[in-house]
Amino acid sequence: MQTELIQITDKALQQIQAIFANEKPSDKSGLRLAVIGGGCSGLSYKIEFGEAREKDNILAYGEVKVLIDPKSVIYLKGITLDYKDGLNGKGFVFENPNAKNTCGCGESFSL
Repeated sequence: MQTELIQITDKALQQIQAIFANEKPSDKSGLRLAVIGGGCSGLSYKIEFGEAREKDNILAYGEVKVLIDPKSVIYLKGITLDYKDGLNGKGFVFENPNAKNTCGCGESFSL
């Protein structure tokens, strides 16, 4: 799987690397991105650290591994993961060009 599947901004990558440095995960660990049912728009993003699973798509961004399960790939294809730290809040932001509707908080969407 190519890293063209999703984009990660430099700011988000720096934040992920900083968290990895503090957490000290195992060599099999990576940043897991997924889509689950729920949220006010129908689907929600999930982001967490976890171990690679057998059928995961594993993308490498330098030393950072991004893990995406096969079911989530169709929803995450083309997204950009960014990190915002302005006055309006702080955290990871999913920019999904495929989303038809998104909720006000930006954590759920529909296609």
